[in-house]
Amino acid sequence: MSETFVNKVADSGIVTLNLEDYYPKETIIVFDMKDYLFMGLILKEKDFRESLKELDLSVFENKIVALTCSADAVIPMWAYMLAASALQPLAKEIVFGNKEEAVKTILKKNIAAINVDDFEDKKVVIKGCGELPVTESAFVEITKKLRPVAKSIMYGEPCSTVPVYKKPLQRI
Repeated sequence: MSETFVNKVADSGIVTLNLEDYYPKETIIVFDMKDYLFMGLILKEKDFRESLKELDLSVFENKIVALTCSADAVIPMWAYMLAASALQPLAKEIVFGNKEEAVKTILKKNIAAINVDDFEDKKVVIKGCGELPVTESAFVEITKKLRPVAKSIMYGEPCSTVPVYKKPLQRI
């Protein structure tokens, strides 16, 4: 007598969503304002404008730019605006903050672009483990995005999940 093995996970109708699929694919390059400070303390407008004119902007082409200042200095708002204005024609995206903040921002933007119709009345497992450092904020964002449409939301792997949300039964 031969036994037939049934893959209950495959037959369960569970949809797995891996947040790593929405991680930024483009290179992230940091534009650090500290490199333009006089004596590491102040930004001189004339010098900064000249530096931007001489900057090889091609290194920023089709890249995500994290615009930041890693030095403990007061940078005037117009300086960030000048840098963004110079970078914008070539950069794919400009995010204020360090590299990690840029990843968070782009990941959040990519999650916002998810078509929720694909998850309407589905059992969804948000994959928990992976290779990339997906932040807590991404898990919060996907939960907020899917809760109004999904039948249920779980965290983990299809074979071992933690229930997060289950749509209440509607009474007729």
